[in-house]
Amino acid sequence: MEHRKIYHSLCLTPTQQETEIILEGPVTPEHLRLLQMHKDLDAFRRPKEQHEALVEIAELPEGRIIIAREHETIVGYVTFHYPDPIERWSEGNMQDLVELGAIEVADDYRGLSLGKKLIQLAFMDGQLEDMIVFTTEYYWHWDLEKSGLNVWDYRAMMEKLMKCVDMVWFATDDPEICSHPANCLMVRIGKEVPHESVEQFDRIRFHQRFMY
Repeated sequence: MEHRKIYHSLCLTPTQQETEIILEGPVTPEHLRLLQMHKDLDAFRRPKEQHEALVEIAELPEGRIIIAREHETIVGYVTFHYPDPIERWSEGNMQDLVELGAIEVADDYRGLSLGKKLIQLAFMDGQLEDMIVFTTEYYWHWDLEKSGLNVWDYRAMMEKLMKCVDMVWFATDDPEICSHPANCLMVRIGKEVPHESVEQFDRIRFHQRFMY
């Protein structure tokens, strides 16, 4: 299927920053290669390796990278891509099911609502209305130490963040999500998604039919 990618950019000038912050995307791999990662963007892998991963995702037909940058340094990002082939969410090879895979903001730039603004930018102009977008929240990925939050407060914060684009909690019998009550599945079904795709997604969410 053809993936709608409508570029948008937004300029922020927070009072505590000396320079402006540019939010933009979906960005091209060529543009990403000209940038560098902030040293604190290391939640998933080392910054240099994460930069390479962002370029690879941007090269995918369905891949979307939305970034926040100060000059030529990426200080935050959100990724969208098809589910990993080893995960249950890839079952059925659904062309209209994409994962909001990662969201990260450098420590010094937290408190500016960059995560919220990056996610909102990704959904602008209805470019994801023909997609089911999901994200899996696992407590072991959360920065509990730096945030000072417990798992339940962090869970509430993540739910509030995802709700800014109308993503809502969905039930599932996925073992990883069910392994801890703070883990959750958040989903947004676009207005143009056919009923057959919704039904297929339901079959992926639940392997035990009695839980429908």
